[in-house]
Amino acid sequence: MTLLTERQLEVVLAVVYEYIECGEPAGSRTIAKKYLRGCSPATIRNEMSDLEEMGYLYQPHTSAGRLPTPMAYRLYVDAIMQRRRTPHPGINGWLDDIRDQRRDMESVLAYASQLLGKVTSYVGVAAIAPLEDVAIHRIDFLRLGGETVLVVIVLNGGLIHSRTILLPADISQDMLDNISRSINTIASGNPWGQVREVIYSYLVQELEQIFHSCREAIDQMDLILSSRKYRLFTGGARYILALPDFQDMGKLKAILSLLEEEQNLAVIVEKCSQKEGVRVTIGDENPVPGISSCSVVTVASSTRGQRAVLGLIGPMRMDYERSIALLETMLKGLYEDF
Repeated sequence: MTLLTERQLEVVLAVVYEYIECGEPAGSRTIAKKYLRGCSPATIRNEMSDLEEMGYLYQPHTSAGRLPTPMAYRLYVDAIMQRRRTPHPGINGWLDDIRDQRRDMESVLAYASQLLGKVTSYVGVAAIAPLEDVAIHRIDFLRLGGETVLVVIVLNGGLIHSRTILLPADISQDMLDNISRSINTIASGNPWGQVREVIYSYLVQELEQIFHSCREAIDQMDLILSSRKYRLFTGGARYILALPDFQDMGKLKAILSLLEEEQNLAVIVEKCSQKEGVRVTIGDENPVPGISSCSVVTVASSTRGQRAVLGLIGPMRMDYERSIALLETMLKGLYEDF
């Protein structure tokens, strides 16, 4: 990639900022008047022409100003990521709204996704998943009647998973309690991946007479703990209808299709939140096809045995600086309450 001069960098950043603010192609006269007052429109026009050849800008038609390409947006995002960000104004009121809905982390994130969509007009995304190496606190089996048993798995940090299963035989609650105690002796304080085979071996050696019944319970626990899928929440899809960026039916259908396909959305969330902190993917950088006209901003944080993610999906012309500040401040505020 060709290195930009300081003035070329200033022109690119000015064009991106102007387009985010106004939604119109930026002309050389506007850039000279509002952003680079020491340069003449003719000088900026020449720089714009060079930047177009370099792939940072493009002209929708001959008489128009310039628009930023994904390369320009990436340059802009990388620049604002280097700056110190201040907490988003108004966040305390929004956090109070979330606290009013407070029941558990999942319900809070569901409400947060709706609120994010409402205050930004983008699609709000929230997700939660257990960390891969989170340790088990305890596992309990509760007999609901007949062969129906409720499996309750409590992870260190308080995250709870539960599932109703049918065992091949009717087992008393006393026997289920004995199995729980035996399994917890092995599993408590250890990640599932480290104790799964040990528990299987224990069942074969010590509980041979009911092994086939217990194996179903172990298989169900394995399904719960090994998948580690994100629990996803989205909100605000209706607000994007008001954005001029999605008046194109093709772009609108692409983002609505993404929201209908939870698997693709889960791929985006997982890929964009593998590390702590902020991640921004722009256009073709997105890990699933079909949303090359969109950008995704996510902020991830881990605590108490779980990873929480807040994000926004919007047009490439989204207000990145405001979006990042909003997500960072909101996620920090949520974790302070839990």
